[in-house]
Amino acid sequence: MLRRPKPTDSEADLLREQEHFLTSGAPSAASVVRRPDKRRGEAGEGEGLSGENEGSQRDVVTIEDLPDQLPSLTPAPPKKSRFKASRVTFEDEDAGERLDRHDTHISAVLSRIVERDTSSTPISLPAFTGMAFPKVLHRSETSNQVKAPLSSAGGKKSIFARQIAAQRLKECKTTLHSSPEAAPTPETSMDTDQCDAAEPAAVSGPRLVSGQGLQGPHSSGETMRIHVENQAKLQAMSQSEILEEQKKLLSQLDPRLVDFVRSRKAQSVPSFPSPSKHPKDKSGTEDPTVQDVSRESGSCSAAVLCQKPQEVEMEGEEELSAPPPAVTEEDLPVKPQKEWVHMDKLEPEKLEWLRDLPEPRRKGTKKAMQARFDFAGTLIPPTEDLPTHLGLHHHGDEPERAGYSLQELFLLSRSQVIQQRTLSLSTLANILSKARAGEYVSVLKGSVTSTLLDAGLLFLLRFALDDSVEGVMSAAVHALKALLVCAEDEECLDCTFSWFRGLASFPLLPSAQEEEDEEDEGLDESMKETAKEKEERKSDHEVARQDAVKGLLKMKLLPRLRYILEVVRPSPRVVQDVLEILTRIARHSSSSATQVLDCPRLMETVMSEFLPTSWSPSSQSIYGLPLSSAMKLLRVLATSGRHACARLLNSLGASERLSHLLSAEPNELLLEPTESLRITTEAYRLWAVAAGYGQACKLYLDLYPALVTALQSVHRLPPASDPLLPLQLQRFLALLSLLTQVTHTAGCHQELQAGMVSSGGEECPPPPPVSWGHVTGLQTSLMGHLKGFIKNLDDPLQKDGSLTLIPVYLVYLEAYYHQLSRQNCFKPVETLQELELLTSDVLLPLMSHSVVQGLIKNLKSSSVVCNAQAITLGPEITNNLPGLACTGWRNRPGLVAPSSPFPLLTGLGLLLETITGIHKGLSSKFTGLLLSEPVTGYLRSCSQATPSLSHTKAWLLRHEHHLLYLLLRLAHRLVPLDLEVAKHASLYHQVALVVLPWLLPGSEYLAHELLSTIVFSKDFISEGHSGGPEAVELGELKLHEETQKDTSPSLQTVGTLLREACVQLPSIRGCFLTHLAHLESSVIVSRDALLGHNPWIKSHLLPELTGPILPSDWPFLPLVSLYEQAGVSDGGGLAVEELPQGALQAVTHCLQWLLLLEVWREEALKVVLPVAKFARLSCVFLCSSDLFLERPVQRLTWGLFRLLTRSTKLDSLDLNIPPPGLASFQDLYLALVSQYEAVSFGDRLFGCWVLLPLQRRYSTTMRLAVFGEHVGMLRSLGVTLEQLSIPIERFTSPPEDSLPLLRLYFRSLVTGTLKCSWCPVLYVAALSHVNSFIFSQDAAAQEVETARHSMLRKIYYLTDEVLRSHLLLFRLPQHHLQLGFDMYEQLPPIRAKRLERVLGLQEGSVDKGD
Repeated sequence: MLRRPKPTDSEADLLREQEHFLTSGAPSAASVVRRPDKRRGEAGEGEGLSGENEGSQRDVVTIEDLPDQLPSLTPAPPKKSRFKASRVTFEDEDAGERLDRHDTHISAVLSRIVERDTSSTPISLPAFTGMAFPKVLHRSETSNQVKAPLSSAGGKKSIFARQIAAQRLKECKTTLHSSPEAAPTPETSMDTDQCDAAEPAAVSGPRLVSGQGLQGPHSSGETMRIHVENQAKLQAMSQSEILEEQKKLLSQLDPRLVDFVRSRKAQSVPSFPSPSKHPKDKSGTEDPTVQDVSRESGSCSAAVLCQKPQEVEMEGEEELSAPPPAVTEEDLPVKPQKEWVHMDKLEPEKLEWLRDLPEPRRKGTKKAMQARFDFAGTLIPPTEDLPTHLGLHHHGDEPERAGYSLQELFLLSRSQVIQQRTLSLSTLANILSKARAGEYVSVLKGSVTSTLLDAGLLFLLRFALDDSVEGVMSAAVHALKALLVCAEDEECLDCTFSWFRGLASFPLLPSAQEEEDEEDEGLDESMKETAKEKEERKSDHEVARQDAVKGLLKMKLLPRLRYILEVVRPSPRVVQDVLEILTRIARHSSSSATQVLDCPRLMETVMSEFLPTSWSPSSQSIYGLPLSSAMKLLRVLATSGRHACARLLNSLGASERLSHLLSAEPNELLLEPTESLRITTEAYRLWAVAAGYGQACKLYLDLYPALVTALQSVHRLPPASDPLLPLQLQRFLALLSLLTQVTHTAGCHQELQAGMVSSGGEECPPPPPVSWGHVTGLQTSLMGHLKGFIKNLDDPLQKDGSLTLIPVYLVYLEAYYHQLSRQNCFKPVETLQELELLTSDVLLPLMSHSVVQGLIKNLKSSSVVCNAQAITLGPEITNNLPGLACTGWRNRPGLVAPSSPFPLLTGLGLLLETITGIHKGLSSKFTGLLLSEPVTGYLRSCSQATPSLSHTKAWLLRHEHHLLYLLLRLAHRLVPLDLEVAKHASLYHQVALVVLPWLLPGSEYLAHELLSTIVFSKDFISEGHSGGPEAVELGELKLHEETQKDTSPSLQTVGTLLREACVQLPSIRGCFLTHLAHLESSVIVSRDALLGHNPWIKSHLLPELTGPILPSDWPFLPLVSLYEQAGVSDGGGLAVEELPQGALQAVTHCLQWLLLLEVWREEALKVVLPVAKFARLSCVFLCSSDLFLERPVQRLTWGLFRLLTRSTKLDSLDLNIPPPGLASFQDLYLALVSQYEAVSFGDRLFGCWVLLPLQRRYSTTMRLAVFGEHVGMLRSLGVTLEQLSIPIERFTSPPEDSLPLLRLYFRSLVTGTLKCSWCPVLYVAALSHVNSFIFSQDAAAQEVETARHSMLRKIYYLTDEVLRSHLLLFRLPQHHLQLGFDMYEQLPPIRAKRLERVLGLQEGSVDKGD
């Protein structure tokens, strides 16, 4: 066996191995074969050419051992083709075959290596010189050498290559001057500028065409011949002809080809170009406004660029400035020397930075420009000229403009220089703060916050938090706080904490976006992934894109914040920022609050370092001192649920902290005055939240003396000019909120005690330590305070403070009297006398006070509902990071503004609801409030409003809904008692109907109460007992006399139907409450929260804001529910044939209620689109095979159909838009048509329902379906024109323009499928459209004209004389005629001539054929 040579073998060993190999006869790894040259007609070995000259033979090496599989190209970048889009591909072409055809394997190239043919290559001898060695080449002499041409590829040549090229050029000129083929061919660009055309002789050869692709030895000569011919043509043309041809070429050629040609010329210009005579192309001077972005997503990659840099919109004149001239050698401050390496060529684009900064634009422009900011986050206008020492010009793009773009700040944030990272993060924090405040809304296109988030800001900040440099980490914390936290949002939530149910709030979750997972389609429910599993499977980027807070939690933000607080121990500002970030995370959802509590050592660090039980006032650091922001964090965490609150109070020691902070006066806490007031305020609020669960009540017994002392301090409030007054007021409001919650909890003690005895302690919360006797002593004192504050309203200095405190006193009194009425110790007589004194001494003077009356006048201007359409430039809110949009709330009218009457009226309404429930005789004393002009005007505006729902409005709408509910409850008590109030009963009913679909999650109890009391109350539907049905009947009689139409069934039955509906109102109410029974658990939870059943409350965090409680089309609910229960199969038939028990009665009650609303409360249904009404009512026909045939259903549906097809309503019925809940109306209509064919039995009502969508203005698809697939239904569609109650002109005008539909019309008429006796309406419509089509004089395409002639000829030769006369002599539709249309006695002359012409054309063509 042969062995491989080794490095130690000698020459003799190698020769011996070679001899051994030759004698063994083993095959070699490479064999030499003779390959034919097909270009020269040569043959291979064995073809008779073996005797050819050996010198002309070429070697061919065959490599046989190449692998069959293609090598892996994984490490290489993907290839991108510029010409892929222009290639032609076919659908049936196999991609694999195309790949094999174009992607040749390497073995096809290297399997045979053929020697190049050099037989025709000229050989030149070297030039003889007298020197022994070649001359040494010096760099200084290269510029003096003869310039060699560039290679055909346009690449750069080394000095040695240029020297050799110059030598060859010299040799060609001397030795081979007689051979034109050997002449050099320097390249040029195809430029037809004037300077080139004027001197064609200056170019010795073509610059663009080199002739390399030509075959044969005379290729270069052919190139020169073409060049000389072109030059001669140019010389023979005039200057104007040259310019004209140049324009023609530029207009015909591809712009990319023109740019390529000009770039080829640019490669051959001298090294030092002179200034151009022509201006630069505009495309080179445009300022790009959208730049490409490079962004990496992932846990270990840095997101450093912005996708869409913000653009500034500047108003003013458009300024057209000339581009700056190119840098020349004379412009340089230092002239380049020839001896300098690589300075032989001037590169202007690299020397632009040597120029002086150009002046900024002096005029504004409408052109969008990239936004630039200073270090404070202020937007710098493009026209502003700032000095360079400010450090705002250190960037390459737009050097004349000061400031940094978002893209440049992202780049700086990943710099290696610590100061640059810190500066960029601080600037981003300032930009975010201003963006969240809405300062850029009016001057920037798009949203800065959204742009930054899309660019990966969360990842950038999260990476910066891990920076080892404390300054960078601190700047990242500040930027994260600016992104997540809005200080004014927190102020508003704190301000409304003492309002009725102000301690509850919505979770700040993004709007739910349902994503359809294709992987789960068709799987069993048990095999589908849960929401938690899907969440875990998502990447950090996907989670952060949908929910920023959830994305940060997934990126382990909480452990890092714990490390910063516990180990880094940063500056006070960073600590405050971290605590505010944690508070915002806790507001996100209950699960986020649980993660904060569960994070190891996080809450322990907060409690030990920032809420210590003892501290020293001389501490230099913030560590070891109690912080109000830490106490607020505990309060927000406690709001998330009673279990979280219990953990804070018991496991983490919050109860101990409360006793330490609240047992002493604020000035005794050894803290700053402002901080001591803030932390005691937050302590009271935390305690109030805990008392709202029935917890921490033992603390009330322990700290009762301190609470009484704090209550007495209300008389020692500082003057209005004292800056501490707002903090003092907030502290006292929090204290009153605490007492209100403790009163509610104490009121439940007796009920819980009895429940524990009866149930043996099972499924019943334990009674709280505080009982009713512990809280009764405070009522007298607080009542005295309230009287004093009402007197202080006359004092201008104390008016504002009194208006702030009075609402909370009213809420406390409501809680006291509400719980008092439930106690065993309740004494009715004494309580009634006490309530009468309260009314005469407190409430009536308060309501009649001029200050309160002036405040009530602001009701409409402060309302969110009435001002829903007002356009205000609010802050930037992104989908994945919702906020409350409270920026500037103190300086503009609103629900929370100091001038708002909502807190006072809500507290007053609560107290009136309670005391009028106890003492019904007091109701009539408060009619003045309900009948006052501001309240009546406010309710009238609310009845016509359509507010939108979002996080920015939901938290305010909740409080406004409370007030509206309380006003309606007061009206419910007064309407039966007071005639003046009863006059506005329809207004109150309208408001109740409008408010019902507005109510948000957490207000289910309010919806239940409105449905139970007002919505279906006869007292509020005054039309039912004041001649309303009779008025409807008289109106319809008058309409009948005017139109003289014989409608069947007549609209006169509507009055009777309304009268029956009014009688059935209690049954109708029961029907709807039954269909809303699925909300029972939510109603109970909402009732416990609103009525103060604190021990049963699970969480003060309201349900997720997914939308209102009831849909806007809730009056159709029984009908839609029945349709969903019955089910419809794919074929249109019913999946369940038998309807549930009571279905007929439920449908009847639903239709009665809809009829009543449609006639008397039309405004309440305006939020439901007419197409949605039609679609919902279609369920009458789809949910059963015979339900629509029942007499009560038939009568009510006829009435609703007449109302929907009134002349004033038909135009608003747009069936081209999809109804809510359906993909398209066409799908619903196809189901209706299938159902009609199956079960209608020619029912006229069902027929009207099917005919309505066939009007001319609706989609052609539905008419094509009837006359195409379902043409058989025309046999039973016998609705007359009078029964339809829709003008026939809506079916016939304008003329039909769909040729396929016209052919179907014609076919159905000619074949007898459509007859006047079977389907009168569509017969008239088809006649009208076919007649208009065949006699139309409008110009049309050849196909349409041919169809016209064909139809007209076929009609003329019809054997059915009646149909023939109808088609030819049709004039106009007339519903009062027996046929439904009018006819000509004979064809008008113009139509007769057209008929003759068409028939003459046919005869001529027949003769020609013969």
